[in-house]
Amino acid sequence: MPDSPFILDPFEPAYAELLREDRLEARAAEAGTRLAECRSCPRGCAVNRDAGEVGVCGIGDRAIVASAGPHHGEEDCLRGRRGSGTIFFARCNLACVFCQNWQISRRAAGDACDPPAIAALMLALERAGCHNINLVSPAHVVPQLVEAIALAAASGLQLPIVYNTNAYDAPESLLLLHGLVDIYMPDFKLWEPASARRLCGAEDYPGRARAALREMHRQVGVLRFAPDGVARRGVLVRHLVMPGMGDQTRAILRWLAAELSPDTYVNLLGQYHPAHRVGRPGPEGAPRHAEIDRLPSAKELAAAHRAARDAGIHRLDGRGC
Repeated sequence: MPDSPFILDPFEPAYAELLREDRLEARAAEAGTRLAECRSCPRGCAVNRDAGEVGVCGIGDRAIVASAGPHHGEEDCLRGRRGSGTIFFARCNLACVFCQNWQISRRAAGDACDPPAIAALMLALERAGCHNINLVSPAHVVPQLVEAIALAAASGLQLPIVYNTNAYDAPESLLLLHGLVDIYMPDFKLWEPASARRLCGAEDYPGRARAALREMHRQVGVLRFAPDGVARRGVLVRHLVMPGMGDQTRAILRWLAAELSPDTYVNLLGQYHPAHRVGRPGPEGAPRHAEIDRLPSAKELAAAHRAARDAGIHRLDGRGC
């Protein structure tokens, strides 16, 4: 493994360069201006979050932290032996009917945290021995996170930053994160706009996700590791294999290989199950979203892996389907 082209050693977090060049403070100051007319995500609500206004995400000037701590359920290359230092943010800029974390994504339950408080959480996770700082559902709180990363870096943080996103990200926010994030971990949920409108409440999701992944790949490239196998920098794409949507899975995998790289690291997630609004009775009594009101079959999961191989994707996470 030490001879692998996917080893990055030695390593320092991306933000260390901005810190040395005295550019972090200016980046944080720029981020701080973005809430007055918020366009942090593709919703483009343009509300004044500094004044307490809220848009689609329902979050004002302070992020809501639902939970924070070492997480041992992530990919092996993120959790290592000591866990991934996750900070889960409440609410979300999508409205997926099948969300498996809807108790967090649809509610504002948790602690309201300003950037210094979030920075303190990052430093506490580092002291706890975590391998990275894993920001979960961050797209709607990017300005606050840029300020928090700058504060934590100035206080000695040395861990890679993981941006764990649904990929419904604004280009302007990704540019703010350039040089701060080491590992981008986007979902790529759906390929068809009609499916995205029906199931995620965002018809433009597929196009936005493609643009976001291109920018993420431009910034950090394919996923690379420490000699011990823990991820250090690059893009890790998650795709949830859903029942009856094999054509969309194949299209996504072909696009990743052709437009990013056949070396793109992909986790084909096999844990889909009917959740949140799926299966609940609709106005006529029939289950809502009946087309996805079942588990994906073993045949569908195996077909997803074949589709990856057929597309030329050869770096598949071993804990997926």
